[in-house]
Amino acid sequence: MLDKDMREPLFDFLDEVYGKVRTIEEKVIYGSRADVLAITDGCINGIEIKSDSDTYTRLSTQIKDYEKYCDYCFLAIGESHKVHAAEHIPDYWGIILISDKGVSMLREAAPNPHVNLNYQLGLLWRPELRNIQLKHGFPKYDNKKRLFIYDYLLDKLGEEALKKDMTDELFERDYTVYDAINSAASSKVRIRKTKKGVRVKRRRRKSYKPVKRTVK
Repeated sequence: MLDKDMREPLFDFLDEVYGKVRTIEEKVIYGSRADVLAITDGCINGIEIKSDSDTYTRLSTQIKDYEKYCDYCFLAIGESHKVHAAEHIPDYWGIILISDKGVSMLREAAPNPHVNLNYQLGLLWRPELRNIQLKHGFPKYDNKKRLFIYDYLLDKLGEEALKKDMTDELFERDYTVYDAINSAASSKVRIRKTKKGVRVKRRRRKSYKPVKRTVK
């Protein structure tokens, strides 16, 4: 199967597994571009797609980058990779098989031991970070660097509560204001409605005209 044919079955599978999930496609993470980040309650799940026409050439670098941001990591593969996929990833990565017969979990993922909370918090826009501060009545610290605020929130809330607030903000993110907040960014976001919410996909364009959409 080709990459474009694997995505919708994968998204339906994620809906079934997690129930409440928000998927973000083609998100830049460090030096790589994550095919899918699946945001669940208090958790970021990273999914790298390897279609039947893909190779493992860049996978070792992609693994390191996914592991900076994701609590759980998965390799979603086409049928041709079924035999050898496990040889190319750590044993705590999960494997999802996508074929004409459907989608199945060949191997469950274990917690990623290398995830870095600071990298995860870096996914938040500054207003979203401030929302967490205001929610708990903390000072705004307008003149402080983000790392100071990360350490402050972690000290006050603890990792579990902070991750819950972080994923809540990612769930509630309104991508219709993306250009207003990130006017200098070169990548744009396409919003795609689904039965259970919203999926977003980044893509590069030479020009872009904002279109008003209602997000449920």
